Amino acid sequence: MSDSPERPQPLGGNQMPRFAGPATMMRLPARESAAGLDACFLGVPLDIGTSNRPGARYGPREIRNESVLLRPYNMATRSAPFDSLNVADIGDVPINTFNLADSVRIIEEAYTDLLIHDCVPLTLGGDHTIALPILRAIYQKHGPVGVVHVDAHTDTSDAMFGEPVTHGTPFRRAVEEGLLAPERVVQIGLRGTGYDPNDFEWAREQGFRLVPADECWHRSLSPLMDEVREQLGSGPVYISFDIDGLDPAYAGGTGTPEIGGLTSIQALEIIRGCQGLDVVGADLVEVAPVYDASGNTALLAANLLFEMLCILPGVKKR
Repeated sequence: MSDSPERPQPLGGNQMPRFAGPATMMRLPARESAAGLDACFLGVPLDIGTSNRPGARYGPREIRNESVLLRPYNMATRSAPFDSLNVADIGDVPINTFNLADSVRIIEEAYTDLLIHDCVPLTLGGDHTIALPILRAIYQKHGPVGVVHVDAHTDTSDAMFGEPVTHGTPFRRAVEEGLLAPERVVQIGLRGTGYDPNDFEWAREQGFRLVPADECWHRSLSPLMDEVREQLGSGPVYISFDIDGLDPAYAGGTGTPEIGGLTSIQALEIIRGCQGLDVVGADLVEVAPVYDASGNTALLAANLLFEMLCILPGVKKR
């Protein structure tokens, strides 16, 4: 935690109307780098790894737009992240919109440079392909990490149309490259139809804990998260949250929606249940605003990213 007499603060609604002011996450100050920051928001506007509906390239911008209603104190958990940490928005990674492989390289290099500053990245996606280069960079600093992965899909396909790196393959590649501690990986919200009755078995065989969505129906997930914290223990943890883990009733603005998903309340329980873990990074991916006429999906995403900030190590409660 940086020692700063005056930490950056979101611009308040009584200082500037919420429909005006800077177009940053929570209207925080914009910075060109992570130097001097404890945590940062940044966007990765990539969707050329998607297999169904495109549009997640616009996710970071719309999440920022909907974040204007967020205020600096979490009234439910009493977390005061801006009293505790230096936080800013450092903009977007300049991906190559015509070349997925080159974009993956650019993302990994950007996060490698960011992590030199001991700053925890909170990423606005972008499709789920981005998790692989981010995990590669995090591995260089922290070694193999545990993962809390919320998603309708395991994203452990071997290939899609013959391509080894897509939004459906990042966690298989991450296992193969030794980026994860598989016994410390939990995937929550899995559901939908499959190509094979054993579509989820590869992940189980690696040691992942899988929590299908139907096991979450009509129940609080706080007891589950008690078990997750015990399983993941004291090592580094990465949170990867695909918005399609939630039911389309709550988050329809995404590329691969699946019915029967988690609720927004359960999403809060999952993230708040990560309090106490050594969270070294997090992402919120697959928001595709073009399918989200009300803005609800991006609004939910903005709130979940704020909740991720609130559970980072070093955040004090008031």
